[in-house]
Amino acid sequence: MPHRNPGSPRHTAASYLSGRQIRYYRPTGSADVRRLIDEGFQAFNAARLSEACHIFSDKMLLPESDTTIGLTVAGALTPAGLGGCMIELIERGLVDFVISTGANLYHDLHYALNFSLHRGTPFLDDRDLFDKGVIRIYDVLFPADVLLETDSYIRDFLVREDEALSGPLSSADLHYRLGLDLMARFPGCEEHSVVARAAKCGVPIYTSSPGDSSIGMNVAYHELMNGGRTVIDPNRDVNEVCAIILAGKKNGCVILGGGSPKNFYLQGQPTLWEVYGIPKGGNDYFIQFTTDQVVWGGLSGATPSEAVSWGKVNPGVLPDTVVSYCDSTIAFPLFCEYAVGSPTGRRPRKELLHKRADLVADLLRQAREKR
Repeated sequence: MPHRNPGSPRHTAASYLSGRQIRYYRPTGSADVRRLIDEGFQAFNAARLSEACHIFSDKMLLPESDTTIGLTVAGALTPAGLGGCMIELIERGLVDFVISTGANLYHDLHYALNFSLHRGTPFLDDRDLFDKGVIRIYDVLFPADVLLETDSYIRDFLVREDEALSGPLSSADLHYRLGLDLMARFPGCEEHSVVARAAKCGVPIYTSSPGDSSIGMNVAYHELMNGGRTVIDPNRDVNEVCAIILAGKKNGCVILGGGSPKNFYLQGQPTLWEVYGIPKGGNDYFIQFTTDQVVWGGLSGATPSEAVSWGKVNPGVLPDTVVSYCDSTIAFPLFCEYAVGSPTGRRPRKELLHKRADLVADLLRQAREKR
C-alpha cells in the first residue's frame, strides 16, 4: 500500500509544476551557521560534520598545506540545487578538480539554459506524471521538454564542435569545451552552471562513467547518426587524475555520497604505487558525507580506515579523516557555509585544467624512471 494517497487524477501538468522553482543556493559564510556547528553540533553525526568542517578549514585549506583538493559528486545533487555550493567552492579556489556522475553535469545544464525545476512531493502517481509529460527525481519535478531541449542543445554543440572534439579526449576536455560554449551562447550563465564556472576558473571536471548519462547518450547519437568523431578516452581520465594527485604537495578529498566518483578519485593512489611503481603514500585528508553503511561491503560505505589497506589513505593521518553519516543535501550546504566564512575561505586557484599536459608528462617521466 502507498504511504500516502497519490492524489487526484485531475491534476494537470501545470498544477504538478506549481511548486517553487529550485534555484542554486550560494553560501555566504553565515556567522550563525558557523556558531551552530561550533557550539551546537557536539555529538554523534552532528559532531562528525563539525569535525569535517574543521579538517577542511583548519588543515586542508591552510596555505602551508597546499592541499590539492578533489570533490566527488554522486546522487542527484544538481537537481536539488546544490550546484550553487559547488560554484562557490570553485570560484574561491577551495576545490581544484571535480569527479562527478554524468547525470549531475547533465542536469546542471538545465540551469545554464534557464529551464525550470520545481519543488514537489514524492507521493504522486507516476503513471499520471508520465501521461502529463512530467519528470520526477524523488520530489523534484520538471517538464519532459526540459530533457528534450537540453538534449537538442548538446547535439547541436557536438555538431558545432565536431572538429575541435575529434579524436580521443579526456572527459575534462569535453566538459571544458561545453562550458566555453555555454558562456558564449548564454552570457552570465557561469553564475548558474557548475560546468560553465569550472571552465571559466580552470577547474577540470571528470566523469567516471562517460556513457552513463544523457551527455554520453547524445555523444553516442552523434557518432551513430552524424559520423561524429567525439570519443571520450577513459585512459586519459585515469592518467590525468593520477598526474594531478602525483603533483600535489598534499592530497585531500571531499566525497558527496560515494559511488563510482568516490572510487575513481581514490584509485589514483593505488594506480601510482601498484601500477606505475610510484609510492605517493596515500591521501592526507579524507572527508565523506554519506548515508551508506560499511556493513554492506560496498565501496560507497567503505571507511577511510579500510582505504588504508589499499594505499588510498596514508596510515599516519587517520585523525584527519572523517565520515559523517548524513544526507549530502543537508550536510554539504552547512559544510560550505562554514568553509566560506572561515579565515581560509578563499585561496589562489590552481587552474589545473590548463596544466594537465605538463602534469601527465611528469607522471610519464617518473614512471619510466621506476621501470
